[in-house]
Amino acid sequence: MVKIAFLHPDLGIGGAERLIVDAAMALKSCGHDVQMFTAHHDTQHCFEETRDGSLTVTCVGDWLPRRLFGRCYALCAFIRMIYVALYVVWTTRPSDFDLFVCDQVSACIPVLRWFKSNTRVLFYCHFPDMLLTSRDNWLKSTYRYPLDWLEEKTTGMAHTILVNSKFTANTYTNTFKSLTTQPAVLYPSLNFEAFDVNPEPPKDWFPPSVKTIFLSINRYERKKNLMLALEALNSLRSHREVSDHWKGIHLIMAGGYDDRVIENVEHYQELREFTTRNDLDDHVTFLRSFSDAEKLSLLDVCTALIYTPSNEHFGICPLEAMYMQRPVIAANSGGPLESVAHNETGFLCEPTSVAFADAMLHFVHNPESSRQMGELGRRRVVDRFSFEAFTSNLDKIVRQTLNVQ
Repeated sequence: MVKIAFLHPDLGIGGAERLIVDAAMALKSCGHDVQMFTAHHDTQHCFEETRDGSLTVTCVGDWLPRRLFGRCYALCAFIRMIYVALYVVWTTRPSDFDLFVCDQVSACIPVLRWFKSNTRVLFYCHFPDMLLTSRDNWLKSTYRYPLDWLEEKTTGMAHTILVNSKFTANTYTNTFKSLTTQPAVLYPSLNFEAFDVNPEPPKDWFPPSVKTIFLSINRYERKKNLMLALEALNSLRSHREVSDHWKGIHLIMAGGYDDRVIENVEHYQELREFTTRNDLDDHVTFLRSFSDAEKLSLLDVCTALIYTPSNEHFGICPLEAMYMQRPVIAANSGGPLESVAHNETGFLCEPTSVAFADAMLHFVHNPESSRQMGELGRRRVVDRFSFEAFTSNLDKIVRQTLNVQ
């Protein structure tokens, strides 16, 4: 049995959180002793496994600010994770853990290496943080320079580095040019048991007359390009062939939402305003911070998933949709290039409203192809992204990191 501590900045609801919870559950299923440490854990806004006692979660440092004067999110995230790491080294014995697993914020790694020198560190790089923000003025560039340098140096201090796709591996190599450690790819997975249940009946998310339902699932963040889904719906309406079908077409915008995050609040309002301005209110439903059961219901009733981010690191939602036998319309870049098979399990499109609308039109005219592509999608997920394969690969990587059998 290996004793493992996970350190994660915010155990909310998102792709990174889903992966790290799955990783903890996978290693626990292998008989390892797993504990999680985080700077924020809201039991009303988290995955079930961190709420129902399946995983032991310790939350420390939530009193530290998430931002300063509405800015400096990255600096605050660094400070919060360093505090979490200090808490771990101050309150545990040298023999308590064999391995630390960190992700998203690498600033905690040197603290763990310095104070727990006999414990190995594994870092899961979802994507280089320095690439997730713009440098639109000299002040922002000056502020980010030491943080970018620190991210690269501290990432390189991990004994093992994992990434979520070949796309991210290439990005990692091209970004962290001073690092010689090559990352290994560990694809996210699905725990099929969580999806092999009878979904709840759909709620009043759309009128009874609706026949074609497009679903978007993503956090309310501008980088997720959610506006593209609304623009595509608007473009779809302009197709001549759609006029007879328009009343039966609906888009559900479901996304993670945290009122503590200013961008979530602002972007949600931007999307609502676009919908009203373009007279789409009767064809769009907005959902915020839905439950796992509601997500299954949404995937069960939808015709296709609309996945709008460009250059997404990997993206777990396409896997969830394909396993639920729903095709995916996604941007032709990043992780979806590795998860979605074009013209087989969905469509990979240029990230334009016209291209997405053309793909949506296919399902309006050919509703049976949703089932056909969905069946191929489920088979693809089972063959390539099973939880069993994820568990086996992760356990092997952990043992290699510790040099144990």
